[in-house]
Amino acid sequence: MTDRNKYIAREGWLSIIGNVLLFILKYWAGIVTGSIALIADAWHTLSDSVSSVIVLIGGKISNKPADEEHPFGHGRAEHIAAIIIGVLLAIVAFDFVLSSIEKFGIHEKTVFGTIAWVVTILSILIKEGMAQYAFWAAKKANSSILKADGWHHRTDALSSVVILIGIAVGKYFWWTDAVLGFIVAIMIGYASFEILSKDIKSLLGERPSDELLISIRETAQKACNTPLHLHHIHLHNYGNHTEMSCHIKLPPEMKLVEAHEICSKIEQAIKNEFGYISTVHPEPINW
Repeated sequence: MTDRNKYIAREGWLSIIGNVLLFILKYWAGIVTGSIALIADAWHTLSDSVSSVIVLIGGKISNKPADEEHPFGHGRAEHIAAIIIGVLLAIVAFDFVLSSIEKFGIHEKTVFGTIAWVVTILSILIKEGMAQYAFWAAKKANSSILKADGWHHRTDALSSVVILIGIAVGKYFWWTDAVLGFIVAIMIGYASFEILSKDIKSLLGERPSDELLISIRETAQKACNTPLHLHHIHLHNYGNHTEMSCHIKLPPEMKLVEAHEICSKIEQAIKNEFGYISTVHPEPINW
């Protein structure tokens, strides 16, 4: 198992175990205090385990080697898994909106006890700790799926913050919980948008930045003395590796052996500098 796969597996199992334990704690607090909100929040926490299972499955699939049907590997499975998490966040946000509308319509007042204070504060600390670990592991493993799961943990912590605020001021204003529910729904919806917009772009393919294009041209030109006029640069991201194709212009009288040597030097320089597997297409300079 690679280090990258270890980070994904550890975070996934940590999330599953942590969410199940928090579900039991919140559900118990909800039963003891008679709080429907805490019981609902408990089921919300348990639903996070679903995204953690997706993290494990997506991480395992993305690390499978290339085969005949998938010559570029399975790295994009990670983007697909992250999109699923983003959709789950959108569903959670929509559910918060519906719950808030319902509470606003029936003037439902949130009433909690001392146990709710303790359980809710613990939930916030644990879920934010899980989010921080997921973000740290995402940087180490360069994994979008771990980053998506980190946002999922944070949104659960935010929902607990709403309940905590409701505990503090809910007895004074009946509408507090409903309004804060809308606020959290917006936060969760924004997190969903961030995840979906990034990973959908990666799946569809996006244009490299001007800075990256300049850097690629400079790296290629340093590899050989002949002017290259490098153009038509395309990047294809496959999760854990990137394929690049480009064109260069060479003198029409140049021998095939020399042209091949130049292409090989460029491909090696690109690999050393960026880690990309590149294919260089030579063409006559007067075309």
